[in-house]
Amino acid sequence: MNEVISTILNHRSIRHFKDQQLTDEQIKTIVSCAQAASTSSFIQAYSIIGIKDMEKKRKLAEIAGNQEYVAHNGHLFVFCADLSRHELIGEMEHKDVIPSIESTEKFMVALIDASLAAQNAAIAAESMGLGICYIGGIRNKLDEVKELLKTPERVIPLFGMTVGYPEKINDQKPRLPLAHIYHEEEYEQDKEVYMSQLQEYNQVISSYYHDRSSGNRKDRWSEQMAKMLEKQTRMYMKDFVQKNKLNKR
Repeated sequence: MNEVISTILNHRSIRHFKDQQLTDEQIKTIVSCAQAASTSSFIQAYSIIGIKDMEKKRKLAEIAGNQEYVAHNGHLFVFCADLSRHELIGEMEHKDVIPSIESTEKFMVALIDASLAAQNAAIAAESMGLGICYIGGIRNKLDEVKELLKTPERVIPLFGMTVGYPEKINDQKPRLPLAHIYHEEEYEQDKEVYMSQLQEYNQVISSYYHDRSSGNRKDRWSEQMAKMLEKQTRMYMKDFVQKNKLNKR
């Protein structure tokens, strides 16, 4: 096993960081690695906003559900789907690019491009001995996030990423079994097979929580997911995205 694979397989979310800021060189390296990610048709439909200002960090931590580690870390990145520069390109080249920019397809491209870039950044940071945690909670109040970060139309802040020197390293959460994720030739549709795999995974996760909480917690994964999905959250998102002139066609 090489070092890259070892770094990837050793991933865990870090939520406690030392009071040590990343250097500008570290930030530049992480962003450069993000830019090295694959991008559909070379469109590069994303932007990254780095947050050093503590007041902005505190505000984003509040928006994300009062998560302290959003404020207290080595650096905070916000990854955005971004097709605003492509509207400008249309103006520069005198081409009508708006129908394409406003399509669901190009919105998906922007989401995928941003996600690929972010995962490259995460692996780069972890290879440097740093820890990371993705922050989807900024989508709780995207109007406030856009105002805080001064993002224009056709730019959607998707998620944050806290990066820093780990103060505390948690146990790694067991993932779904490979057989449940990986299909060959066609999608497995036998519900009995799926249910059996989920039951086995439930036992693994229940044991994980039991051991970490001295027996005070033993929720099953399917139970956890069902409770989470039963609660409707961020249901404003479709209107918000379309208001920002994306995913309209």
